[in-house]
Amino acid sequence: MNGFLLSTLIWLPIVGGIAVMLVGGHRPAMARGVALLVTMVTFLWSLPLFFSFDTTTAVMQFVESRPWVETFNIRYYLGVDGFSAPLILLTSFFGPLVVIAGWRSITKNVNQYMAAFLVMEGLMIGVFSTLDGLLFYIFFEAMLIPMFLVIGIWGGPRRVYATLKFFLYTFLGSVFMLIGLIYLYIQSGSWNILDWHTMPLSLVAQKWLFLGFLAAFSVKIPMFPVHTWLPDAHVEAPTGGSVILAAIMLKIGGYGFIRFSLPITPDASAVLDWLVIALSLIAVVYIGFVALAQQDMKKLIAYSSISHMGFVTLGLFVAFSIYRNTGGVAGAALGVEGAMVQMISHGFISGALFLTVGVLYDRVHSRMIKDYGGVANTMPWFALFAVFFLMANSGLPGTSGFVGEFMVILSSFQANFWFAFLAALTLILGAAYSLWLAKRVIFGAVANRQVENLQDINSREALVLGILAVAILFFGLWPQPLVEMLQVSVDHLLQHIVQSKVM
Repeated sequence: MNGFLLSTLIWLPIVGGIAVMLVGGHRPAMARGVALLVTMVTFLWSLPLFFSFDTTTAVMQFVESRPWVETFNIRYYLGVDGFSAPLILLTSFFGPLVVIAGWRSITKNVNQYMAAFLVMEGLMIGVFSTLDGLLFYIFFEAMLIPMFLVIGIWGGPRRVYATLKFFLYTFLGSVFMLIGLIYLYIQSGSWNILDWHTMPLSLVAQKWLFLGFLAAFSVKIPMFPVHTWLPDAHVEAPTGGSVILAAIMLKIGGYGFIRFSLPITPDASAVLDWLVIALSLIAVVYIGFVALAQQDMKKLIAYSSISHMGFVTLGLFVAFSIYRNTGGVAGAALGVEGAMVQMISHGFISGALFLTVGVLYDRVHSRMIKDYGGVANTMPWFALFAVFFLMANSGLPGTSGFVGEFMVILSSFQANFWFAFLAALTLILGAAYSLWLAKRVIFGAVANRQVENLQDINSREALVLGILAVAILFFGLWPQPLVEMLQVSVDHLLQHIVQSKVM
């Protein structure tokens, strides 16, 4: 099975999406059933990435390599390490949850909606598993198409504006990455990403490549100041679109820095680390204040995502300051591991928060905070889950939201006290906007007659929210399985960081 595991994970959802399309719009129940079956099989098929993963080696595992376009030395080359395997598992984990979440709320063109998510799942797994530069770019760009359709067809009143903004921002940023990939191919004669990791480059070339990668991956995370597309996309997207966007697609930016920027351009990364650290801290602090001012629940969670994802880039790039200060990489390893833990944790928490907003929106058809209040009086089980997810979002110890941020803050102390101080402000800001949202929506007097008549969550909604609550608790109380997957790959990445590649 290992010989074609990754190909199956990529192409099973894509073929399943085509099958769902062929079911036809007049049979929505069958479309939902087929989509759920495909996503569940995909998730089960991904489990060997955890249970059969060798945590003692940084060598790529589950490798598949076949010629594709031999004239240009392009190969169908797949493999995973400690960075990509957890992200693939996260992607397959959310597949069934998104299908279940849209079981009743999506009534228009159900087969097309489910097909779009299935195709998107396969393409995102392709991004995390490919080791060929051009194949990476193809998957990276192709996954924009189904998300473009999801927002544009099933989105809110301003869906066209949000869709175009999302597409233009992400597409234009990745053009610069493509130029960098072509340059690397011309210099090396290979599209193999692992070959690029060991290829010597001048500092000038590294700087230009770094800026090209930064343009692509900073938009995807998104980092300040290219973050403005995300709140619009989240507000207009249907619940499933918001969940996948926050839980999976934002992580591709962080993964891109790990796979491309740090190992291919380590000298430029060391020279320009101040830029990424500054933008990360602005995101953590300034965007946290912006979240406090929001009146739309989805916008508040979207800005919260931007703030929390600032920890990812901060954890990755404080490594260079730590190495300059101490001459060692122990603290740097803690930061990189913290960044990865934060990506996985944020996937669970942000996905759960958007699903809770979706539960309310399905009943009241409003995302505005002022239209709620006293929800706990009529939906006690929903309130229990919502408050738990908001506490996790604020970094409550015992939840996964605390672990990654704590690791990054500890690492930042070894780089610069003020880095850690500013990063730690998120514990205050996160608690402020999370608890204030809970106070205005969940607690207090019942706001209006609609809230008085709300029905508590049904078994389908309880299943989805319960699974996510268990995941958040599990990684909050016992993050060791995830950290063990990461450790050797992190050490291998740090070897690239500390070794100059200047010719």
